Amino acid sequence: MSNFEIPYLADVFSTLGSQLSCPDDELKALMDDEYHYNAWFTPISVEKAVTSIGKMLNKNDLLNWLNRYKLNFSSNKKVGLVLAGNIPMVGFHDVLCVLITGNHALIKASSQDSRLIKQVLNRLAAIEPAFANQYTFIERLADFDAVIATGSNNTSRYFEYYFNKVPHIIRKNRNSIAVLTGNETNEQFYELGRDIFDYFGLGCRNVSKAFVPKFYDFVPFFEAIEPYNPIINHHKYNNNYDYNKSIYLVNRDKHLDNGFLLLKEDKDMVSPLAVLFFEYYDDLDSLQEKLKLESENIQCIVSGSPLNVNNQVVDFGQSQQPALWDYADGADTMDFLTKL
Repeated sequence: MSNFEIPYLADVFSTLGSQLSCPDDELKALMDDEYHYNAWFTPISVEKAVTSIGKMLNKNDLLNWLNRYKLNFSSNKKVGLVLAGNIPMVGFHDVLCVLITGNHALIKASSQDSRLIKQVLNRLAAIEPAFANQYTFIERLADFDAVIATGSNNTSRYFEYYFNKVPHIIRKNRNSIAVLTGNETNEQFYELGRDIFDYFGLGCRNVSKAFVPKFYDFVPFFEAIEPYNPIINHHKYNNNYDYNKSIYLVNRDKHLDNGFLLLKEDKDMVSPLAVLFFEYYDDLDSLQEKLKLESENIQCIVSGSPLNVNNQVVDFGQSQQPALWDYADGADTMDFLTKL
């Protein structure tokens, strides 16, 4: 790959970002068609994912991000990428990092999400042909110098075993949480609905649990998120809602129900789909200490209050709007790649 200067790279990827921010008819047709391959990938969800990446690839942020690292384009290491497929284009950031550091991406795409990423990389190669030789889609990883793999807690053990002889980043299950104080506004609750319901709650940056003060009143929350009611019309989401509701009713588990979201008090951090767990806390100081101990299970924290914790804290409605430097699991992918 040519030894590109950072300003040129920012131009190339911001041009790609502009195309994704305002998809043309060809890209729109592909986006709309994803639903036939993966029922979770509705046109609305796919558009949200693609345009969010487009927004992320703005020139100012690209320059800010790239200038933090010493890029070495002569390395050209082969980096194996095992991509997740839980939400549309979820593996794009890893691919971006490998390409923009001058390395070669060996991409094992998820069967749930393999078409969009190919289209986007074709567009990148059309903008700058040098990138056409910097990635290969593969069925099985082989002949790699490093690996970045995303999977579940179970698959991560296999990844650790198979890839232990090369530099690697192995990502496990994480979920995001919200910390509420009782002073939230209706607008903040509505924005929190985005953090819960975007991509049907399937992403690691989706809020799966809320920490609330004792005697918390959930009525204002339920009232503010009522506009998200149409989510129940999606058959797979509705199936999950009905299943979990029936389990709680049969087991006589105490829970709250607004017709499209179930709230249940639970110590676990990971809730089933269509369920939001909640847990009471005594005071913010003790909660922050608790969250520090749980940091390896948390992707990000949504709150309107400043918190002294180890994880990224974002405002309501921002959990699914990461910047280029908001790395999954807190592992600096660019630092890893530039030091290979």
